[in-house]
Amino acid sequence: MESIKTIELKKTYGEIKAVDGINLAVGEGEIFGLLGPNGAGKTTLLMMLSTLLKPTSGTAIVNGFNVVTRPDKVRESIGMVFQDPSSDTLLSGYENLKLHALMYNLPLKEINKKIEKVLELVDLQKRQHDVVKKYSGGMRRRLEIARGLLHEPKIFFLDEPTLGLDPQTRQHIWTYIRALAEKIKMTIIVTTHYMEEAEKLCNRIAIIDHGRIVALDSPENLIHATGGDIVSLKGQKLNLKELESLTFVKGIKIVEGKFQLAVENAGKNLQEILSTAGEVEFVKVHSPDLNDVFLFYTGREMREEGDEVGFMQDVTRAT
Repeated sequence: MESIKTIELKKTYGEIKAVDGINLAVGEGEIFGLLGPNGAGKTTLLMMLSTLLKPTSGTAIVNGFNVVTRPDKVRESIGMVFQDPSSDTLLSGYENLKLHALMYNLPLKEINKKIEKVLELVDLQKRQHDVVKKYSGGMRRRLEIARGLLHEPKIFFLDEPTLGLDPQTRQHIWTYIRALAEKIKMTIIVTTHYMEEAEKLCNRIAIIDHGRIVALDSPENLIHATGGDIVSLKGQKLNLKELESLTFVKGIKIVEGKFQLAVENAGKNLQEILSTAGEVEFVKVHSPDLNDVFLFYTGREMREEGDEVGFMQDVTRAT
């Protein structure tokens, strides 16, 4: 069963195509990742799916409801944690949760039980009566996850859930997210800049660039699809056509001034690559990871800031 489905979904601002015809299907209980640098369109997509932005065209169905014609039903079906903290720092954790429960018209006799349940899930029972301004960044993030879960949504949107947190706190947040998917069978959509986060958490990942999905599969399949090992070369006059003709070279991209070759068994074939390449100034060989997948499809590194430098170029244009 599909929790989310989009058909040619678009959002434009004048001539700017923030989301440019995305087709997507996310299954019930799936942890689905959206990867892409700031400005790629992933947050805009999230905002449309959560009814905070109206699509320019196309269709989006969330929990069986159209985001344009039935936004009320969509909102009842979802929870959301935004990039920026939105809890009231002058209220306690408990008061923040109770206010949220009242806004969602939860039955009064059930509110305390539900608050107790979500506080236990994120391990904040002992700090629930402290004002939020005394919370650490990780505690605030966990409180906002608890708040988003209070009305027991079918679908949970997490926009950069661990941005700016220390590694230990990030690990704790990952544990909570995995527990949600396993115990509650909730569909979770995560946007992130962190490769490790996406690889560990997500059943499938969509890489978004320039408002379009450029790759979509499980982390394992995306890594496998790069063709094997990664060989990075740099030189003034590399013999690219000869390199492309080698049977064990599965693809060539230019990534931040270096040519990145997807190679079968680089250890066995490296000498032939170097002899074919010509004047090589730099060479690096390593097994691919999800960051290499991102680089392979977009030609730029994942960054926390909206750096638009280094867009993918094809080999012909680069030479």
